[in-house]
Amino acid sequence: MRAHVVGGEIGYQIVGSGRPLVLLHAFPFDRRLWEGLAVPGRMLILPDLRGFGESPLRPFVIADLADDVASLLDALELPGAAIGGLSWGGYVALAFARRHRGRTQGLLLADTKAGPDTPEARQGRGEAIELVRAQGVAAYLEKQLPRLLSPTASASVRDRARALGNQRAEAVITGLEALRDRPDRRPELPAIECPTVIVVGSADGLTPPDEARAMAQAIPRARLVEIPGAGHLANLEAPEAFAAAVATLA
Repeated sequence: MRAHVVGGEIGYQIVGSGRPLVLLHAFPFDRRLWEGLAVPGRMLILPDLRGFGESPLRPFVIADLADDVASLLDALELPGAAIGGLSWGGYVALAFARRHRGRTQGLLLADTKAGPDTPEARQGRGEAIELVRAQGVAAYLEKQLPRLLSPTASASVRDRARALGNQRAEAVITGLEALRDRPDRRPELPAIECPTVIVVGSADGLTPPDEARAMAQAIPRARLVEIPGAGHLANLEAPEAFAAAVATLA
């Protein structure tokens, strides 16, 4: 399905019924990353972020993606929802909590962090952009797989990540630029008042458990769930444990 949002359209899917929970996918994937996820008592709203899946590409920074979510809630006639995100979806969720505080009924932050890119990471984004331009998205994704998944991830999980990451090069480049330039959200964490669940795979090397613990300590009502053995894409490697963690969000 597609909905009209301010300035364009957004692809999305709704799964289940109950209290609304928007789940924002990781980079460079789309809403198919959540296939198979079901949470009792929750209506899962699964958007494709700009340029990914069924959502047309328009220029964006992270804050624009948060505003797209707010506009999607408007289109669905929902005054608010719990907002969750995995990896860069977590960056968008934090931006939503800052920009649309009154509409944020809960927060799920999975395998993500609040801080900005380090200088080394910013340099790495630039190198990734050049890799996509020169060799395509598949080459970039193959280089990222060891960071996205734990060493014990099965071949089928790796193949699924490769298939889901088959996105448009222009969108991946725009996303890398947005990731590189995102702001530092750490000073905003103590002002988050809604129920918050922070999920992290114990083998996540991109946004390691120490980052999750720091967020949990900074957010007043946060609860931390660590998934043993899972890497950065914890929902792919440990779907049942991930679903159970999502279900703990009040």
